Amino acid sequence: MKNSILNKKAILSYMIWTILILPSCSDDFIELLPPSTVTVDVLYKTEGDFKQAVVGVYTGLLGQYNGFWEIGDLRADDVWQEATNQTSRVLIDNFQGHTAANGVWSNGYIMINRANLLLEKIDKVDIPNKAVYIAETKFLRALGYFNLVRIFGPVPLVRSTLTPEEAYRTGRTAVDIIYNELIIPDLIEVSNILPVKYSGQDVGRATSGAAKALLGKVYLTRGNFIEAEKILKEVTTMGYALLDNYDAVFDSKNKHHKEYIFDIEYTSAPNAAGNNMTSICSANWAVVRSLYGMVGTLHDSCTPRISFRNLFEAGDRRREISAALGITSANGTFTPLPPRWSAITKKYLSEVPSADNGNANFPVIRYADVLLMLAEALNENNKTSEALEYLNLVRSRARVSTYFGKTQKETRDLIELERRLEFNMEGHRWFDLIRWGKALEVLAPFGMEPHMVLWPLPESQVLLINDRSIFPQNPGYD
Repeated sequence: MKNSILNKKAILSYMIWTILILPSCSDDFIELLPPSTVTVDVLYKTEGDFKQAVVGVYTGLLGQYNGFWEIGDLRADDVWQEATNQTSRVLIDNFQGHTAANGVWSNGYIMINRANLLLEKIDKVDIPNKAVYIAETKFLRALGYFNLVRIFGPVPLVRSTLTPEEAYRTGRTAVDIIYNELIIPDLIEVSNILPVKYSGQDVGRATSGAAKALLGKVYLTRGNFIEAEKILKEVTTMGYALLDNYDAVFDSKNKHHKEYIFDIEYTSAPNAAGNNMTSICSANWAVVRSLYGMVGTLHDSCTPRISFRNLFEAGDRRREISAALGITSANGTFTPLPPRWSAITKKYLSEVPSADNGNANFPVIRYADVLLMLAEALNENNKTSEALEYLNLVRSRARVSTYFGKTQKETRDLIELERRLEFNMEGHRWFDLIRWGKALEVLAPFGMEPHMVLWPLPESQVLLINDRSIFPQNPGYD
């Protein structure tokens, strides 16, 4: 990443905070157990201490989003797995013991635990930028909980550090309570405190626009289209814009541009946190290695289906980025994929020495998402003509035909299609299908059953608590 949150200094800080803040208990129960009070009292003193503590909260995102493509895309209908080792696909089809979902759980609660501890400590000091550090921390905690409830449903709501005894008595909290008592009020609060933008090494931190865009997504998920429309319209006035060319959105050499609102920051720097999406998304890793001179290994590759590629209109600029049939080298030579492979996603290609340590960021929310969410909210608010205007902004960038004079249902269908075309391999498809109530209908041919709208809780956590009255497994997985 470009000298921002995870620069070398921050990486060193993260390593220190990981050692000192993670619980000493060998059990990994949702990371609720408190750290040593001796070590944290030494650490939480100066503004610099708290700034690095906030970085420690951010680093939980790296783990929570590391497998988001598996949850948001591989479990849906537009990509499939073609690799020698398809363990990931088998596990995800059966919703059992999958590391991506378990990673969202464990890293989510690592982040929440760090956030709660920081909020308790910062309340006792008077330092510069205190309000901003609190706002960043609450934003990250809200994002962590948003992912947890969307994937698992009711989860433990924890707003303070706990004793071991309290942790083992902490049960699951209803989804409505988590939204209404933490996610929504915290995002409302911080949206007017966080800076509009940062500069220098702070670029990449949560902004007011990120909080408002996430709040809009939360409202949309909750079916509150009126509030979603209001807050998303605010985001459209904050200086964000679509880049002229779709492929430029994913250029790893220009990662902080006007379309990204909030993303997961990766870097290929030594001893830093890079992503492995290049090798995951490469249907023919040998071709990528030969053309880009990379080292590394092929992971459980995730490749777009030809049926997905065929959804694009002729001339759609997104098709050869989202579902290409080959790779073009720097000198313009096109190399097709072998027949056994369907297509390749180029969104995370980055010319770095090792694709296991990629340089491309992972977008959480970008401006195209805001425009299509706003179009969805407007259409559900019976403002279909205005909804089409925002939909057409996204289509115009793709250089495809625009829409006029459509009914509300037609527009709803068009928006849903547009989200498929725009956000493939960005972790959205599964959550969109769940939000629209279409997951069972669309995914039944792939083995979807009614109870699978929620993922199973990590079995290790259920066994560790061993009290089904407060911590039951999700229905259908016992």
